[in-house]
Amino acid sequence: MPVRSVAAAVGVPERTVRHWCTGTRRTGDPRRTRARCFRCAPGIDVPVADYAYLLGMYLGDGHLTAAQRTHCLWIYCGDDWPGIIDDVRAATAAVLPGASVSTTPRAGSTAVKCFSRHWTCLFPQHGPGMKHTRPIRLEPWQRAVVDTRPDRFLRGLFHSDGCRTTNRVRAVLADGSVREYSYPRWFFDNTSEDIMRLAEGALDLLGIAHRRARRTCLSVARADAVAELDAAIGPKT
Repeated sequence: MPVRSVAAAVGVPERTVRHWCTGTRRTGDPRRTRARCFRCAPGIDVPVADYAYLLGMYLGDGHLTAAQRTHCLWIYCGDDWPGIIDDVRAATAAVLPGASVSTTPRAGSTAVKCFSRHWTCLFPQHGPGMKHTRPIRLEPWQRAVVDTRPDRFLRGLFHSDGCRTTNRVRAVLADGSVREYSYPRWFFDNTSEDIMRLAEGALDLLGIAHRRARRTCLSVARADAVAELDAAIGPKT
């Protein structure tokens, strides 16, 4: 119901009802405490690892929507990996303490969502249109976060748009014999060239060998590189 209708129904001033809806209780009830943004409130430590992970997830499968005087962060996670849903919820709560994080079921996926006025502070890449149709540039403070924890940033990117597969090869040798073998391989797929370059830059920071399988697909295939990436980001669960 609109604030005006509620005020008329309960017989109190409209301004009082609006304060109840948006203000903070003096009792310090955490359910009514405003979310604290490390970009806006001085003295709050930057949750580097959690923000790096959430930034990777946002660039892959996230977006912001406007809702009156606030924004909602949406990050879509496949239902086949419930551990990723838990990781995204935990990272969102750590990045914006005091905010309410919830989930909404979708066909074959779950959307992790959170309302706050601060999401545009934390994700200045927000803008009209799909990410691959516009420039995606990190702010200097975001670059510092990624440079500090490239492993967590890659974890977010690969949890959203990456996969680990078994590559199977069948080769016919010169003598006519057939050799078959298989090996693990990581792929990262994204249509945005800027996001692809961010992924490559983070891999370079960790010294992990990689190449482009095609323009929109990044491949990590060397045995030592796969092992290093496994250790850096862990499995999708």
